[in-house]
Amino acid sequence: MKKTYALVFVAVAVALGLGLAISRHPGYVLIDYPHVFRYESGLWSTLIALVAIVVVLVLAWLLLGLVLTSTGIVNPWSRRNRSRRVQNAIEQGQLDLAEGRWASAQRHLERAADAERLPLLYYLGAARAANELGRHEACDNLLERALQRQPTAELAIALSHAQLQVDRGDEEGALQTLQVMHGRYPHNVQLLRQLQRLYQQRGDWSAVVRLLPELRKDKVLPPAELAELERRAWGENLTVAAHREHIGEPGRAALEQAWQDLSSGQRQELPLVLAYAEQLRQLGAQAEAEEVLRIAMKRQYDSHLARLYGLVSGSDPARQLQAAEGWLKAHPKDPGLLLTLGRLCLQNRLWGKARDYLEASLALQRNPEACAELARLLAQLGETERSNQLFQEGLGLLDERLLALPLPA
Repeated sequence: MKKTYALVFVAVAVALGLGLAISRHPGYVLIDYPHVFRYESGLWSTLIALVAIVVVLVLAWLLLGLVLTSTGIVNPWSRRNRSRRVQNAIEQGQLDLAEGRWASAQRHLERAADAERLPLLYYLGAARAANELGRHEACDNLLERALQRQPTAELAIALSHAQLQVDRGDEEGALQTLQVMHGRYPHNVQLLRQLQRLYQQRGDWSAVVRLLPELRKDKVLPPAELAELERRAWGENLTVAAHREHIGEPGRAALEQAWQDLSSGQRQELPLVLAYAEQLRQLGAQAEAEEVLRIAMKRQYDSHLARLYGLVSGSDPARQLQAAEGWLKAHPKDPGLLLTLGRLCLQNRLWGKARDYLEASLALQRNPEACAELARLLAQLGETERSNQLFQEGLGLLDERLLALPLPA
């Protein structure tokens, strides 16, 4: 309180002193520019006018700064407020995109893309939202605008476009997009991976086979995954080749060509041997399939090959049975091999031996095929009740869900 009184006292004293000084020494100011400008006044009034002008200029400067930097109270269109609106659009658009509010996401991200200097991510998000809404033309237009704004991002935009085309079911359009980019960017890993997946999705295994060298060279896939893809691709390619139509011999020539296209090492891989022999069997080349399987089993025993061996009819059934019985010495507990031996005994009309092998196979594993084979044999031997039981068991093994379905009493 005392400080306040002191300040008031000092202010009054200064005002009185200033007033006395002005009354005693008013001073005089004359500014004259001949024939143009003339100003004359007292010194103190001139000083007061100058101070007032300075104060007005300072206030005007502060007010202008306030207008330009306002957050919306004085000037809602200021730069700072515009930046905030864009940031809000970005945040809301990304949230909408993540939560599946496609219309809102497209609107906010498109607004953000139009305002940002580097708009690629926002255009891609808006395009995805439009695609989800079925607005395919709007989606493509957004991607086109993204390319115009950032032409250096051509590959990224094309990859996104191809994926969106796949999502909308336009696999042919996606393939064209990727193939064009493949010509321009032949070693891009993401492009090769996307192209490989699309070929697989379309079931175009011959295209996958042609792509394999590039996948290996550019290390697109981990070694184990690449090896598995190679085996599957070549195996599926054999299947596809076997169903191609050829004059005189449907599929056979194409299958042989696809088999010869394999390297010598690949022609010894058991999954590929299995696929080749199975296609030969389906094309009616039973003797050739038997020979392929027998030669492969000499190199390396495989239960899947052994099972298929019982489904083919070689030129010499007795020799075929003898070969299979030779494998039994080293693999007496293989139910698939025992099933094959039972089938080969049926081919050779050795009924009792066939029954023994089939019973042994079922003792190791309850298999619907073994049940069916033994049931057929027992039916012909007059053991109807046991045959019916095995048929019922085999049917249940094929689809256990049948056992839960209601049946009439």
